[in-house]
Amino acid sequence: MWKSRRRRHVPVLALAVSLFGLTAACGTSSAAGGVSSSSGGTGAVLKLQDPGNAGPLAYAKREGILEKRLTAVGAAVEWGGSYASFTATIDAVRSGSVNVLAGAISPAVGYLANSPNIKIFSVTDPITDPAAPQTDGLVVRPDSPIKSVKDLAGKQVAVNKGGKGEYLLLLALEQAGVPVDQVERVYLNPDQGAAAFATGKVDAWWAIVKAYPEAVAKGARVIVHGRDLADKDLGISAARNELLEQHPEAVHVYLQVLQELTEQAKKTPEKFENVFLDQGPTAVSGARLAHNLATATYANVPRYVTKDDGANIQQVADLFREYGVVSAAIDPANVLFDLKAAAGSPSPASAG
Repeated sequence: MWKSRRRRHVPVLALAVSLFGLTAACGTSSAAGGVSSSSGGTGAVLKLQDPGNAGPLAYAKREGILEKRLTAVGAAVEWGGSYASFTATIDAVRSGSVNVLAGAISPAVGYLANSPNIKIFSVTDPITDPAAPQTDGLVVRPDSPIKSVKDLAGKQVAVNKGGKGEYLLLLALEQAGVPVDQVERVYLNPDQGAAAFATGKVDAWWAIVKAYPEAVAKGARVIVHGRDLADKDLGISAARNELLEQHPEAVHVYLQVLQELTEQAKKTPEKFENVFLDQGPTAVSGARLAHNLATATYANVPRYVTKDDGANIQQVADLFREYGVVSAAIDPANVLFDLKAAAGSPSPASAG
């Protein structure tokens, strides 16, 4: 049982509002952009955001794997547009353009506290192997006087509002005993955060996923990583309630494909990079490519959510409520969906 927290509200400077996802949570454009669909039947249509140029879903899109597998359950897939943040994806969920999405607990908490029309059906545990490349960090410029988290008092730190960056910063400040109200959180999306950090408009920045290796490559010095903290912010997959309740078998196929392709990516990660383009803004090479390949080999496979994962959701939600990031409480039991039981766990076919 997590200790109860006294709720406090902390003023912050909101320059721009953006929530970040996982994995995988920031959408990017791919060579196969736009909307395409497969009429696998008259049943469910899984509406997914464009997966970009890398990862299991990008590979699945190129190879038509989901289209083929969903046909067996009379369902179809529709690939939509790109979204720069979890917030933008949530807007697409509200409009009906997306009904299955991925991200992390942290950006989902704010939405779930006010709009309980999605449920989490899968989670991905964080990478804990010390040999794995780091995927996030609180960074400062090389000449910064900041040497530790304690030195952040009186400083400005760029984070993505209500997302992984803000969650990890709050966790780091608590662990170091630094009063949260002594550190100004500057709300910026990843691109804005990179620019503000590079030009010295903020003292530090919690860089995540794609932004992290780029910042380090440019000479940023790391103060602390998420793995140094008691991080409970798991990766998640969620879907609209009506899709889960009416067509759990279709969502189950989606999860199976994601699991199988993640396993493949651990063994042959090069197949899952530069999936559509090997040149241009979405392509990676050199040190960045090497980092992505190494990270993929340590990735954990998405798994069915269980009631025990409610404790992780509660920890993130409690931390955000204590420091005024969200105002409403959520009951973890109300946002979890037992997909394995609902779908009857049909036997998987190979993802190819």
